[in-house]
Amino acid sequence: MKPFLDEDFLLQTNTARQLYHEYSKAMPIIDYHCHLPPDQIAEDRHFENLTQIWLYGDHYKWRAMRTNGVDESYCTGNQSDFAKFQKWAETVPYTVRNPLFHWTHLELQRYFSVTEVLNGKSARRIYDQCNEQMQSPDFSVRNLLRRMNVETVCTTDDPTDSLEHHQKIAEDGFEISVLPTFRPDKAMAVEDAAAFNQYVGKLEAASGVSIGSFDDFMAALQQRHDYFALMGGKLSDHGLEQIYAEDYTEAEIKAIFDKVRAGRSLDGQEVLKFKSAMLVYLAEMDWAKGWTQQFHLGALRNNNSRMLRQLGPDTGWDSIGDFSQGRALAKFLNRLDTNDKLAKTVLYNLNPADNELMATMVGNFNDGSVAGKVQFGSGWWFLDQKDGMEKQMNALSNMGLLSRFVGMLTDSRSFLSYPRHEYFRRILCNLFGNDIENGELPYDMEWMGGIVQDISYRNAKSYFGFSEVQKLQVNV
Repeated sequence: MKPFLDEDFLLQTNTARQLYHEYSKAMPIIDYHCHLPPDQIAEDRHFENLTQIWLYGDHYKWRAMRTNGVDESYCTGNQSDFAKFQKWAETVPYTVRNPLFHWTHLELQRYFSVTEVLNGKSARRIYDQCNEQMQSPDFSVRNLLRRMNVETVCTTDDPTDSLEHHQKIAEDGFEISVLPTFRPDKAMAVEDAAAFNQYVGKLEAASGVSIGSFDDFMAALQQRHDYFALMGGKLSDHGLEQIYAEDYTEAEIKAIFDKVRAGRSLDGQEVLKFKSAMLVYLAEMDWAKGWTQQFHLGALRNNNSRMLRQLGPDTGWDSIGDFSQGRALAKFLNRLDTNDKLAKTVLYNLNPADNELMATMVGNFNDGSVAGKVQFGSGWWFLDQKDGMEKQMNALSNMGLLSRFVGMLTDSRSFLSYPRHEYFRRILCNLFGNDIENGELPYDMEWMGGIVQDISYRNAKSYFGFSEVQKLQVNV
C-alpha cells in the first residue's frame, strides 16, 4: 500500500516517476490565466493568518462546506477566522475523492511542510503551525510566487481598470512578470440597459473618450486595448455561456447602441446581434496586435437567485451548462478566418460532453501559420481535477496534437493554488508513463521528456510570446 501523497503521488509507473522528477518538476510556471488580485502583489501583502489567505473568496471550499451542512456565517459571514478554519477542517474528511482533498494537502505540504491530514482534531495544531510560519517575510505574496518558481502571471482585468498596480509592480523591478488580460464582458452586457450605461460612463472616464455614438464606444475600447498592450498585455478573455454568431449589419449595431444608450430595453434578437458584433470587433483588435484570445464557454452562472441577491456573483452558485456550442462557434471562427483576422485562440470547455466537439473544432482552423494556433484549453473550473484533465488530454490526443498543448493554469484567486500546476504535471507524466510501459509509445526519455517539458512550460512561453512581454514591461 502506497503512503498518502508521497513524492510519487499519482505516478503509477517507474517511467511516469522518471518523467515527472527528471523532466517536468523543475520547469518554471507560466500562469497565463488567473484571478489573483494585482493590488495584493503590488503591495506585497502579508496575510495575517491561514484563513485569510486560504478561505477568503474561495467558493470551491464554500460549496463543500455548505454541502457538509455548515452555516453560511462560517463561509462568507462574520464568524472569527479560526472558527471558519475549524469548520473547513471538519469538512475536509468529507471531501474524499473530491479534488479539494488533494489540493488541500498538497498546499499544506508545499507551502508549510505540513504532512498531517487536516480534520477537526488537527485543526488548531495545523492552524497555529501555519500561522507561526506566516509571520516570516517568506510568506509575503511575492515570496510565495517565487517559492513556486512562477515566471509569469496573467491577471484578469476589466477594460476600465487603471492598471496602476501592474505599473507599480513593473516599476518595482519585480522579476516575475505580472501582466494584465483584457476581459471586456461588461462591454457586451446590453441586456441590462441601466447597468450597461453605467459601465459606459466608467469607460469614458478610463479612456478619456466622450461616448456619444457606437464609433466613440469602439474608440474608447480601442484606447484601453492599446493601453493594456503598453502595459505588457498579450491576451484577452471572455466568459460566455456560448459563442454568439448572429448575422448583423453595422447600421443595425449602431441603432441598437443608440437604443440602449437611450435607456430602452432591447429584445432578445437585438441583444444577440450586438454581442455577436462585439465578439468580432474585439477579436479583430486582438488579431491586429498578435494577441491570443481566450473563450471560457459553458458555465451556467448564478443559479440561486436568493443567494445571488444576498452575496453577489462568484460566491459558489454556478454549474456546468448544457448549451449548444458547435454551430455558432464554427460560424464565429470562420467569419474571422475568412477575412484572415483570426488571432491565436484558446477554447475552454466546461461540459465534458463537448470535449470531442472542441478537440475537433480547433483542427478546423489550425492553418499552419502557428503551431497549435487554435488550442483546446485545459480542463477548467469543475473540470480542473484528475478525471477532467485526463479526459481533456485524451480527447486532444485522439483528435489533435497533445504535444502542442499550452498546458495548465490556475484560474484561481488564491496565492496558495500553485500546486495545481504540480497536480497537472503529475497527471500528464502518468499518462505518458502508462503508455510507454504498455508499449504504446517508445521508451525514449530524451524525446518523451522533451514533450513533457514543452507541455509543462515551453509551449506556453513560445505561444504567448512572453519573452517579448518581459522586455516591454521593463520599459514601462
